[in-house]
Amino acid sequence: MLKSKTFLKKTRAGGVMKIVREHYLRDDIGCGAPGCAACDGAHEGPVLEPQPLDPASSLCPQPHYLLPDTNVLLHQIDVLEDPAIRNVIVLQTVLQEVRNRSAPVYKRIRDVTNNQEKHFYTFTNEHHRETYVEQEQGENANDRNDRAIRVAAKWYNEHLKKMSAENHLQVIFITNDKKNKEKAIEEGIPAFTCEEYVKSLTANPELVDRLACLSEEGNEIESGRIIFSEHLPLSKLQQGIKSGTYLQGTFRASRENYLEATVWVHGDPEEDKEIILQGLKNLNRAVHEDIVAIELLPKNQWVAPSSVVLHDEGQNEDDVEKEEERERILKTAINEKMLKPTGRVVGIIKRNWRPYCGMLSKSDIKESRRHLFTPADRRIPRIRIETRQASALEGRRIIVAIDGWPRNSRYPNGHFVKNLGDVGDKETETEVLLLEHDVPHQPFSQAVLSFLPKMPWSITEKDMKNREDLRHLCVCSVDPPGCTDIDDALHCRELESGNVEVGVHIADVSHFIRPGNALDQESARRGTTVYLCEKRIDMVPELLSSNLCSLRCNVDRLAFSCIWEMNHNAEILKVRFTKSAINSKASLTYAEAQMRIDSAAMNDDITTSLRGLNKLAKILKERRIEKGALTLSSPEVRFHMDSETHDPIDLQTKELRETNSMVEEFMLLANISVAKKIHEEFSEHALLRKHPAPPPSNYEILVKAAKSKNLEIKTDTAKSLADSLDRADSRTFPYVNTLLRILATRCMMQAVYFCSGMDNDFHHYGLASPIYTHFTSPIRRYADIIVHRLLAVAIGADCTYPELTDKHKLADLCKNLNFRHKMAQYAQRASVAFHTQLFFKSKGIVSEEAYILFVRKNAIVVLIPKYGLEGTVFFEEKDKPKPRLIYDDEIPSLKIEDTVFHIFDKVKVKIMLDSSNLQHQKIRMSLVEPQIPGISISADNPNMDIDEPERKKKKREK
Repeated sequence: MLKSKTFLKKTRAGGVMKIVREHYLRDDIGCGAPGCAACDGAHEGPVLEPQPLDPASSLCPQPHYLLPDTNVLLHQIDVLEDPAIRNVIVLQTVLQEVRNRSAPVYKRIRDVTNNQEKHFYTFTNEHHRETYVEQEQGENANDRNDRAIRVAAKWYNEHLKKMSAENHLQVIFITNDKKNKEKAIEEGIPAFTCEEYVKSLTANPELVDRLACLSEEGNEIESGRIIFSEHLPLSKLQQGIKSGTYLQGTFRASRENYLEATVWVHGDPEEDKEIILQGLKNLNRAVHEDIVAIELLPKNQWVAPSSVVLHDEGQNEDDVEKEEERERILKTAINEKMLKPTGRVVGIIKRNWRPYCGMLSKSDIKESRRHLFTPADRRIPRIRIETRQASALEGRRIIVAIDGWPRNSRYPNGHFVKNLGDVGDKETETEVLLLEHDVPHQPFSQAVLSFLPKMPWSITEKDMKNREDLRHLCVCSVDPPGCTDIDDALHCRELESGNVEVGVHIADVSHFIRPGNALDQESARRGTTVYLCEKRIDMVPELLSSNLCSLRCNVDRLAFSCIWEMNHNAEILKVRFTKSAINSKASLTYAEAQMRIDSAAMNDDITTSLRGLNKLAKILKERRIEKGALTLSSPEVRFHMDSETHDPIDLQTKELRETNSMVEEFMLLANISVAKKIHEEFSEHALLRKHPAPPPSNYEILVKAAKSKNLEIKTDTAKSLADSLDRADSRTFPYVNTLLRILATRCMMQAVYFCSGMDNDFHHYGLASPIYTHFTSPIRRYADIIVHRLLAVAIGADCTYPELTDKHKLADLCKNLNFRHKMAQYAQRASVAFHTQLFFKSKGIVSEEAYILFVRKNAIVVLIPKYGLEGTVFFEEKDKPKPRLIYDDEIPSLKIEDTVFHIFDKVKVKIMLDSSNLQHQKIRMSLVEPQIPGISISADNPNMDIDEPERKKKKREK
């Protein structure tokens, strides 16, 4: 049956256009209930159970299906995802509304409907002849949709009665809309609110905790005191932003101070638009990463960034007077120069809430169901939740979601989502750090895996089209020990002309991952492989990363090759790019390759090739450094794990060999050669990588630190910085050069991916190269896959596709890749920090030599070379007399009583694990030498109670 609407529309040119909209209605859409004779198996995909044996409900004891409305789906998705909830009918009307209003919830509901065990059925009510409703005159779209949902619920109940008289199957309508529920009951439809239904499931009391609390009235604090000013409606905010009264930006909470935040104003990137917000009322219920509208305060109310560290430790939720007292501490004595533009939040444009990991701070009131949740991320405020299982959740890592933040509440309201496991447990903590850094780590879905090649796999004639056979070449790979995702291999051979041919062969991942399919989309979403201390979160499925794309020895593999002809002075005479097939003759570790190069007894083809590569790499490196490339340092740590418990038993800094540098030089050369090629071919949409030069102010600390040791560092160009770092040596203090290079690393900007058509500064500061990209690691970086596709089109080895030549799409992709790379880096650091804690937990208390990296107003930041470990020694402690501290920002130095500390001074510190805060266990350092009465502790007597919670816990367990 066909329904059509006809209406007339005036065109811009003044003409009239007739528009006819056709809407097809059908009789053959199944209800989803198996065994329904009327539908005769017309359902596709997952269906409902014939006899739903769902948890017994005291409200509706007979078998039933659930039919939720849009708001239940949007706000109570955590309840619907619970294994206890099955047999749900999702209407097309509801699904379309959810899709328009929340992409994340829509994705979650699609995942649930695809899960066969959940028995969620999507019913196309908008195309069913008996459930389609037209919008009536004077009826708004929302009311029409509510009516359509009620019509479908009523139809279902009547339809199921026909199925069998003795089978009392019912459809229960779930809605939190008071009016909609009343109308449904009037029409004879069994209807309950989500809360009523969930509370009626007597066998699953834990489900109540997962309910989102939406009615703010029910959660008002007894005092009812208004703390925050009202948020303005979106329409007023948009008008204000347009007129310039308000500014729009991203709210960034401070880790160090919960009463302070900054807002990065959206707009002109040239202007330094960072607005500071201070005080609870000015933050006005904004949460980290929200998009907010702010109003600038008059200049006489501007403040300076606070140097005070303040963490929200308060148990009493409504002690606002105390907050006001703390806010006064923030306003430190400052000069005019330090004042920054200051503002206050007037409204929220977009909430960017996510589920948060953390721990429950159990209420002191016995039998209380209201507790505070403390997130692991210090930038997120505490969240008030209601739960009956507080005792079971104490000492566990849990996930909580925010539901809302009323004006009269010091903290936002939320609900419990999931219990992750015991705090300190390795699996649990790894899960927490992956979730907190937004690292996608779920197993690859069937849809993604379906695009993998079928095994057993081998190179076919079709694969060899547009491909050179280089299997005869003596190719080998050099990687860290235990590496299974081998991206790159090398070869070097003498040519008859007397020149040298050098080849870099990179795994041809883009041959297996085709544009736009589910595998490609998932790889693009992940963006990068994340390496944790004991775990690798792959960007592509293991079949590709550790097998078909990994250039292992003695197997045929597809590659993308960059081949140069060079003279013996490493000058490039020719370069060519080709898709190829290779067969690696050896997979070596850096140590094995170094041994071959150094061993006079070995003269086989592989060793000769390695020696040739090493000789050329030294020349390339020397030339690069001459141009001003920086050789910086960062203390990288390697853990030695116990083979059975997988706990760290030793910790040492990584050793770098000549062969590390050899591989690096040729990877850099390949990346630069490819960057030039793709930019020549695609000047507007090449994916490149740049490293901006740091602003001069970044270098102040480095220059001052060198000056304090009578050394001079010049920072006007990368070349002068590199040269002055090379010259900065001290016979009495040889480690000073490494410390300066570590400090120089901290001054650098972040390198980023960008699209060539959207930027005109291509320069890579650290490598001193005018152009650069990433080509050499497509197994673990998605950027390299795009670069492979661009290069393949440039040499005619593959065809293009629309997104590849769309600079706006490419710019969006770069934004995601930059975010994923940054998060992967933070996750890796968090993993190292956690394993360092495990190491010192088993090691106990140790004393080591350290060097000062930074001096602060009340602390020194030190580096312990033996462990590559950094930490802070505080000189002001709670409940202890405060020492006399004099801080000089110019030198910089810190005088404690009569002892002066400068950057790079050598000290001795005691290292231990501080478990006094279970959520934020940390490595604690205290000064041993030099001796300062009342500050230093002796090497034998730590005099520290660091295991307080552990003892309490044991008591309880008894």
